[in-house]
Amino acid sequence: MLSCILLIEKAGQTMEKGDFLDEVHVRILRVSEDLRAIQQTLNCAAMQAPGDPELMEALCQLPEIESLQVLKSALDQMRHFLWFYVQVMTNESEDGEKLRQSIRQRPEDGIVSPRVAAAEKFKRAADTALLQYLSDGKVRKPN
Repeated sequence: MLSCILLIEKAGQTMEKGDFLDEVHVRILRVSEDLRAIQQTLNCAAMQAPGDPELMEALCQLPEIESLQVLKSALDQMRHFLWFYVQVMTNESEDGEKLRQSIRQRPEDGIVSPRVAAAEKFKRAADTALLQYLSDGKVRKPN
């Protein structure tokens, strides 16, 4: 969670919020294009492999399998995070708005409502899972 705060503070110091969001948008487009290219390459390899024993052997080597497992784990984690993020940010109900507000601000008087406590729990769990995944460098299954 600390790294998230530092990242946001650093971004705020060097660029305006609009620029920060533009950078995120560009990164999303770049990653999406990279994922499409990876999918196309793997698809071509999968179609060629049955007729090419050397290619089939190369694709089944441990480094190739491990890198695919790392990619799968990262994509699974991102999918879970994005589902939660979209639910919180796009929920037009009163409960969704209250949850968004509770995520944005901390109570000043030290009294924590059940909704604020739940929002903090989700926020800390997501931050902790992401930080553990990034710091361990191991293949992990999300949640």
